[in-house]
Amino acid sequence: MKQSNLKYSCLIAVLYFGMNVNAQTTPKDTAAKEQKIEEVVLIGYGSQKKENVTGSIGIVSAKDLADKPNSNPMSSVQGKIAGVNITNAGAPGGSPRVDIRGIGSLTGQTVFIVDGTITDDISFLNPQDIESMSVLKDPSSLAIFGARASNGAVIIKTKTGRGKKPVFNLNSYLGIKKVTNIPEMANADQYIELYNEKLRNEGNTDPTKFLSRANYPADTKWFDEIFRTSIINANDFSASGSIGKLNYYGSIGNLQDEGNLAAGRGINSGSGFNRMNTKLNLSYKITDNLTIGNNFTFSKIRSDVAQNPLLDAYTAPPIFSTMNPATDDYQFFNGYSIPNPRAKLDMFRSQIREERLLNNIFAEYKFLKDFTVRISYTTDNTNKNKYEYTPRLNYVPVSDQKDPVLVTRDSRNRNYVWDNTLTWKKNFGDHNLEILGGFSRTRNSYSETYASAQKVYYDGTNESLNILNGTDLVIYTDDRPKLDLNQDQYRIESLFARLNYDYKGKYLLNASVRRDGSSQISTERFKIFPAVSAGWVISKEDFMSGQNLFNLLKLRASYGKLGNPNVKRKFTLNRTIIDGGAYYGNTGYPAATIDQIIDPSIGWETTSGGDVGLEMALFNNKLKIDANYFNKDSKDVVYGIFQGTVSGASNWRDYVTNAYSFNNKGFEVAVNYNTKINENITFGIYGNYTGLKNKITSVYGGSYLEAGASLFGNSVIRLQEGQAVGSYYGYQVVGVFQNADEVAASATQNGAKPGAFKFADLDGNGIIDTRDKTFLGSPIPKGSYGFGVNMNIYDFDFAIDFQGVFGNKIYNYNREQRYGNENWDLDFYNNRWHGAGTSNSYSMVTNDQAIILPSSFYVEDGSYIRIRNIQVGYNLPKTFAKSMSITKLRLYVSAQNPWTSFKYNGFSPEILNSDRVQMGVDQNIYPISAIYTFGMNLTF
Repeated sequence: MKQSNLKYSCLIAVLYFGMNVNAQTTPKDTAAKEQKIEEVVLIGYGSQKKENVTGSIGIVSAKDLADKPNSNPMSSVQGKIAGVNITNAGAPGGSPRVDIRGIGSLTGQTVFIVDGTITDDISFLNPQDIESMSVLKDPSSLAIFGARASNGAVIIKTKTGRGKKPVFNLNSYLGIKKVTNIPEMANADQYIELYNEKLRNEGNTDPTKFLSRANYPADTKWFDEIFRTSIINANDFSASGSIGKLNYYGSIGNLQDEGNLAAGRGINSGSGFNRMNTKLNLSYKITDNLTIGNNFTFSKIRSDVAQNPLLDAYTAPPIFSTMNPATDDYQFFNGYSIPNPRAKLDMFRSQIREERLLNNIFAEYKFLKDFTVRISYTTDNTNKNKYEYTPRLNYVPVSDQKDPVLVTRDSRNRNYVWDNTLTWKKNFGDHNLEILGGFSRTRNSYSETYASAQKVYYDGTNESLNILNGTDLVIYTDDRPKLDLNQDQYRIESLFARLNYDYKGKYLLNASVRRDGSSQISTERFKIFPAVSAGWVISKEDFMSGQNLFNLLKLRASYGKLGNPNVKRKFTLNRTIIDGGAYYGNTGYPAATIDQIIDPSIGWETTSGGDVGLEMALFNNKLKIDANYFNKDSKDVVYGIFQGTVSGASNWRDYVTNAYSFNNKGFEVAVNYNTKINENITFGIYGNYTGLKNKITSVYGGSYLEAGASLFGNSVIRLQEGQAVGSYYGYQVVGVFQNADEVAASATQNGAKPGAFKFADLDGNGIIDTRDKTFLGSPIPKGSYGFGVNMNIYDFDFAIDFQGVFGNKIYNYNREQRYGNENWDLDFYNNRWHGAGTSNSYSMVTNDQAIILPSSFYVEDGSYIRIRNIQVGYNLPKTFAKSMSITKLRLYVSAQNPWTSFKYNGFSPEILNSDRVQMGVDQNIYPISAIYTFGMNLTF
């Protein structure tokens, strides 16, 4: 698809007219403003002075989100907040995984409260519209949200109008994206050498089986065939202010990300992402006591979903060309069960179009001086349309050619949240009291329609991909798990209350309780979630009055309980129809039998825990330190277990029930230092660290589950008591057999021969079998950290952010997946065993499944340190800006992910799997890109 020369016109126009593009002001000029934002923290159903907060809450300001080339706002938070682990998606428009203080559930997700809307997906939200975030980390802060917040919550406040004079902002950047750290694969000569070596290792002496370079002149670098350097561009315009009693903020924006999969060939649509946003926030003060408002957001997203060819490019033999010169069509890999990566990318077309409208209306009324009632009603409606089109593949043998197939999936989400709160706030001398009570109701409805047809022919336009143009039309609207087709609706109804009390601002108490009822639960449908926290502001004591070191010294502690009703479950039993299954005499008649054993009484997952924290501000608030210890237990976590005693059930290896209990405990600390050296120079530095230990503390019936990626029935993950979630399970490699004498002297092992892995005989019985499997490492980092420096020198500003993790392991499943004649990476070529003494860590070249078993060889170090972002900006002098009738103009250049240091043999050690059980398994993962941008910020 050709790119329009007009698509970046907004930035070009801004460059031409010399205007600023960002509603965001520079760090130098917003220091006081950001300090003011930090004084008030968003909490559930309200806000609170930061020094009075008794829970553990991380704060993110608009400055942390501005000018970052990320479609999802949470991607920019990576490395900024202690206790929050963010794993970014490489695919354009992809949402990161957000884990707050460890893994609390295997199915739940962190939720986001955006101006009263509760959602688990904020890909619709423009980062430029965000004023601030509060990341709620401890159960006492989260308990007011009850059933929706067991996996953590992020409260997001979008911008509102202030001041009588209109303020206009234009934000724009243009950048390039490039995949970095591409694994080096064996070239054609090396592949042929390895292939022939493999035949000899297998005892093959047939000369016709061996490859010759003369017969295979190609030398294709398949990653070069599927990747490209791409463009990313964002343009946003906003206006804010007030007209009489009406405050307004409105914005419109567009983000275009071409994606790094090479589109433009064949019929494919690549991996591009395009989002258009509009937002309008209004509030009107009818009287001094009555305010009404509306927060409106509309987004329109188009995602091009190429059939990911990364694993195919990793395994495709380099001896084949992309195109067959004899037929001028794609090259077919005759004799290989590997698709042509270029053909796979080109000959498949898929696209998702999504429209999402969120509308929040509210009214707030103050009466009897100390009371405030607030009513808020939010609707969240999403329409998503997806098609997948596979044409006739003419380059494969005629016997494998099939008619074109078009599949469409149309889904609809209809959700609402109705919140009602009453607040009483009263001061009794030195006693300050605030009591909140409320009622909330939530409904989420989801429906989907699936349709498929054959003989639909694509003519270059989306209009031709009409399901009615085909034959053999099939349409489903009901629940069909095999098609991943679901219809669902669930409701939550809640009562809640909270008390905030402080005496002279130095003795603090917070207590809350919430009663949730969920339609997802069939037994004990209603659950109560209490929480309590307390704080002592030591710095306000009389005995601290003479010191000038501490501006704030606060000790706090909390405990709370939460629940999660949104769990994996089924209410109906599968049935299998058996022809001739029941006999009357000698005649068989069709019969039905229950195919699965299902637990109909699955109940709440619960999370409880507490933390102890110490907050300090020193040296006139220049240095701030926040340290916390936390301990969190998750119980009755819903997931599958091994039930070998249930005879005849198809799910005997994966019986779903309230099966697991987890514990997450750790320590986190955040340090910030900011100082003004003189009128023209400011300097800041920050750092945070989180140490975490995750452990499965119990499993129902003492059972376990083997899960995750599996090769010939050998799973690489095992969930078992005493281990971390997602731990790898297999054989411990203790070396490589060098000769026949070593084989004879070792424990009996299937497939043992010179060049094969030598597995540890852990039970000491002289036989290597499944009883010798062991745990090989965890994907959960033992530690994560972030740090950075920022400074302003006259009209220039500079910032650099680092982020990293350590102590985690990655399972390189890309390497293990071998079914036939896949390629090898260059590291394996250089280090393989190819004779006695050549290697004691890498095996010989083989496809022997007795050797290619889940083992420690495929478990690699996942530690890394990365420059997350570098940015240099220049602010137009105020006098010059004023002469151009503008308030501010800032130009900047930035680099995101320009450098990463790691040891892993893959694209990136940052592995995003949607399945938390497989969170560390690298299997066809879309890689992280480096992004280099130039942009401007204009205010006028």
